[in-house]
Amino acid sequence: MKETANAPGTSSKSQALKAVLSLIEAPLEIVERRIREQARSFDPAVEGYVAFAIESNGKRLRPALTLLCAGATGNTIPEHTDLAVVIELIHAATLVHDDILDGADKRRGQPTANAKWGNSLSVLLGDCLFAHALKLSSDFDDREIGRRIASAANEVCTGEIIQTQRKFDLTLSVPDYYRIIAMKTGALFAAASELSALLNHAPAPAVEAFRLLGMRLGTAYQIYDDCLDLAGDEAQAGKSLGSDLRKGKLTLPVLHLLDRSSTAERHSLSEIILKGSDADLQSLVLLTKESGALADAITAGQSLLQEAGDCLSHAKENACSAALAELLRTLDEMLARFAP
Repeated sequence: MKETANAPGTSSKSQALKAVLSLIEAPLEIVERRIREQARSFDPAVEGYVAFAIESNGKRLRPALTLLCAGATGNTIPEHTDLAVVIELIHAATLVHDDILDGADKRRGQPTANAKWGNSLSVLLGDCLFAHALKLSSDFDDREIGRRIASAANEVCTGEIIQTQRKFDLTLSVPDYYRIIAMKTGALFAAASELSALLNHAPAPAVEAFRLLGMRLGTAYQIYDDCLDLAGDEAQAGKSLGSDLRKGKLTLPVLHLLDRSSTAERHSLSEIILKGSDADLQSLVLLTKESGALADAITAGQSLLQEAGDCLSHAKENACSAALAELLRTLDEMLARFAP
């Protein structure tokens, strides 16, 4: 996802998130340094590849969530930094593999690993990152932390497999979609928030509340990306609108469009999704806006953020819980900018 100044939800997104995360700027810098240091754990022949993969990552939203949830449930301890590093390494591994699956040449304006070195090496690079993250997760004193991290990694990979299986699958339902993104996106957010609470020995209801907070935030964040693909700015995003459609990914706005269409309309839309020209796909993108399908997706994402906010009743009243609430409000505003 590329960002510049005037695109709805792009650079404004960066600025808004940066303001929210300023509270944890210092510990986040420590996490960033620790993440970069991981490359030196590998054989010198591999170190450069790993360094490229972890240094070209994004805003470290998952580590930031880890640190905010740590503060919102008690004290931030060294193990929270360890958790943030592990979570981000798993995320970096998924991005390497995602780019291979999507045939992506660029990510945030930079060449992808597969564009630089080919698919074969990049598959192994993603595998190395996964393996290293799971190795680090075995160092926690509480073995349950490592088990839950491994479970989350498994969920992410399972979600990616199911999504790949169901590309161009016009029988995909809205519940199917939610199940997939809960695994491929929500699971890692949920691990970050839940395990932060667990490391602070928070009461079981609070641990569960923070798991739900992360799951709902992660799911809403995926819906935001869905809407960006249809309602962002082409020049600034660096790709044509409807890129997910071209790859056969049926996102929430498209599924809502299919659901609200008549049998004849659905047949016509299905033909466009399966073998439509670029002009046809752009017409379908426009139709998601005109029909209210995009608005439905925005509303769904905002409802999830409201539910995530409700989970903060289990948080301590401090600056970190206030920052979490502001993070949810910021994402709500980012979604609202896509409203037709």
